[in-house]
Amino acid sequence: MDEEIKILLVDDERMVRRSMEKTLTRAGFYVVTAEDTASALELFKEELAEEPFDLALLDLNMPNFEGVPAANAGLELLSELVKLQPTLPVVVLTAFDEVERAKDAVARGARAYFVKGREAGLLELVNEILGTEAA
Repeated sequence: MDEEIKILLVDDERMVRRSMEKTLTRAGFYVVTAEDTASALELFKEELAEEPFDLALLDLNMPNFEGVPAANAGLELLSELVKLQPTLPVVVLTAFDEVERAKDAVARGARAYFVKGREAGLLELVNEILGTEAA
C-alpha cells in the first residue's frame, strides 16, 4: 500500500486483540490498540490532531468509561468516536451470541459488524470498507 492506513483496534481480550493486530499488520496496516473504552478515547483524541484514523474496530463487550465491564461499552465508544470524526468507518466486533446487538450498532452508525474468530474474513471486510486490495 502506498499510503499507510491507520486502524484503531479496541478489545479487552489480549489474545484476541493480539491475533487481530498481527493479521492486520501483516496485511500492511498500521494498527494502534487499546484494551478499554477510556484509553481508546484518549488515544483517539491524541491521534486525531496529528493524523486521524482511517477505520476503528471496536469490541462490543468490554470495560466502559468507568472501567466496569459492560455489554454495550463498544456502542458508547462508537458514539464518542463518530462525534469527534463523523466520517470514521467503524466495525463492531462481536461474539457469535451478540449478533442482534451488533445489528443495533450498525443502526447507530457502525459501518458493519464482524463475528470474531475468522481473521481472514476480517481482512476482507476491512479491505472492502477501505477500498484497498489485500497485500
